[in-house]
Amino acid sequence: MKISSTGCVFLLIIVTISIVLSAPPPPGGEVEDETEFSYETLGKKGPAKRGTLKEDWKMCGTGKMQSPIDIRDKNVVVTYKLGSLRSHYLPSNTTMKNRGHDIMLKFKGGNQGFGIIIGNTKYKLQQLHWHSPSEHTINGKRFALEAHLVHESKNGKYAVVAFLYNVGAPDAFLLSLDRHLKRITDTHEGEANVGSIDPKKISFESKQYYRYSGSLTAPPCSENVLWSISRQIRTVTSQQVKLLRVAVHDASNTNARPLQPINKRVVYLQTKMKK
Repeated sequence: MKISSTGCVFLLIIVTISIVLSAPPPPGGEVEDETEFSYETLGKKGPAKRGTLKEDWKMCGTGKMQSPIDIRDKNVVVTYKLGSLRSHYLPSNTTMKNRGHDIMLKFKGGNQGFGIIIGNTKYKLQQLHWHSPSEHTINGKRFALEAHLVHESKNGKYAVVAFLYNVGAPDAFLLSLDRHLKRITDTHEGEANVGSIDPKKISFESKQYYRYSGSLTAPPCSENVLWSISRQIRTVTSQQVKLLRVAVHDASNTNARPLQPINKRVVYLQTKMKK
């Protein structure tokens, strides 16, 4: 049976669509193509324009639960009922990717541990990445660096645990990645196999943290993220921040999204139980 040239084109389109639809979503839900948006304030693809660039990204401009936000202690609701936030990670194979707008450490197939539990929902660690300066602010203060540990549940919801850093002593986990960071930093398509990572250096138990409902801070800005921001400020050297920052390939010299309105959301502060 002969197939016409028109039929061949039609079949090619069908196959292409099938491949696109079957492609797995990026870990953490954020778009990975650095050319699709930028952090340049006045740029054509800058933060203020993201909601108009694609139909799937309209939430970046119209959403009412967007992240990041400024957290004001005088406005938070103090609670003792959320409980400590604990991580349960196991050694896993990882790759490090320069996404242009940040550097991401991806856990293949999700970390082997179950990650974190919030309520009765388990969230597995998918990836972690860094923003400099910090995206969230506390009482108007912006920090040198912010790490996002992105977890995903079976029903496609995200829980991000964020840590804020001041400049000071080196961060042990970043020190362990130093060789890999230097290998892929400032490369446009850089991706390296890091091998097995034992996340002991990033394992945590946070007894005091902020909790609110928000969004991904990069397109598509989906509003299905439960944020937990540790109140304990960590430290990092200026050299470590610089090594991460040069991953950004636009002229903004930052990869922090501007602050978004809180609107009617409530921010909780989980603190220690009263004795």
